[in-house]
Amino acid sequence: MPVDLRTRKLAKLAVRYSVAVKPGEKVIISGGYEAVPFLVELYKEIILQKAHPIVKIGLPDVDDFFYRYATKEQIEHFPEYWMNTLKGAQKYIGVSTTTNTRSLSNANSKKIALRQKITRPIVDYVCNEKDKIRRCTIAYPVPALAQDAEMSLTEYENFVYNACLIDWKKLGKKLDKISKRFEKGKSVHLVGEGVDLRFSVAGKNCISDKGEENMPGGEIFMAPVRESLNGWIKFDYPAIKSGKEVTDIELRFKDGKVIEAKASKNEDFLKEMLAADENASYVGEFGIGCNPKITRFTKDLLFDEKIEGTIHLALGSAYRENGGGNDSAIHWDIVKDMRKARIILDRKIIQDRGKWKI
Repeated sequence: MPVDLRTRKLAKLAVRYSVAVKPGEKVIISGGYEAVPFLVELYKEIILQKAHPIVKIGLPDVDDFFYRYATKEQIEHFPEYWMNTLKGAQKYIGVSTTTNTRSLSNANSKKIALRQKITRPIVDYVCNEKDKIRRCTIAYPVPALAQDAEMSLTEYENFVYNACLIDWKKLGKKLDKISKRFEKGKSVHLVGEGVDLRFSVAGKNCISDKGEENMPGGEIFMAPVRESLNGWIKFDYPAIKSGKEVTDIELRFKDGKVIEAKASKNEDFLKEMLAADENASYVGEFGIGCNPKITRFTKDLLFDEKIEGTIHLALGSAYRENGGGNDSAIHWDIVKDMRKARIILDRKIIQDRGKWKI
């Protein structure tokens, strides 16, 4: 079967740029069976780099079955074998695809939250142990994601490859310039339509996502000081977690904690996630979308958190590279359009209606 040449370019970008595979390294490539054409190209690139591929392919239509029929012992079972595999590898490339984005829509949310707590050490290791394993989550166009994005498969393929196959050196310079301003800053004020929220980023590391940990990249992100958030925000876009779509989320903060939460759809699920543990109702990440090729909402966070002119807050855990400050079993990014609002840093407007003033 013929392979889209852009798929080969994306595989080469992932292996040689995003995780920079070196000879002799063990490299995990993980994805669903719908991503097999891309996994094959990743495999070939790893071989060409004289490294050792480890392939993990997920089965379709098993997640809902697991949460419906798994016993308590099965849900609480920690996959030690998988953790050991990760600890034996130096690089990890996770392909973000699915055959059904709503497979868990009717699954028991309490079981999902419990499972997330059990497997959290795996997520922490992959995301926070960068001196031991370098990882990249990468997009690949499949029909289910095209449907969610309300595009034909051809349109979606063009969208995905255009967002990924760009000049990362050029965009990286822009991201670093913005990041340095926040690195030196202290107080952030988001104000405008649907938001009036203040918080501190003093002493926190601001990171540029230049396509190395996520592909596509195109954001800057930092961890707010845990108890500093005060005010409110209403999110324009729906937030999707474990197949459940939560719409019109409105959060009110006092001293960092969510003290009021509303949603027009799946509000109960939102509140369950906020109650997942004692730190789930605090914010672990403040990010700003900066990818010029991502201009529309697709219901896929890998793209949506990078929409130019948006910000996102993540409920729950803070990344260690940002300075940490909040540990939680969840990390749930929720995106807001800022094209009718402003970002003010240390009393100076640095972004107005999605346009940078730097």
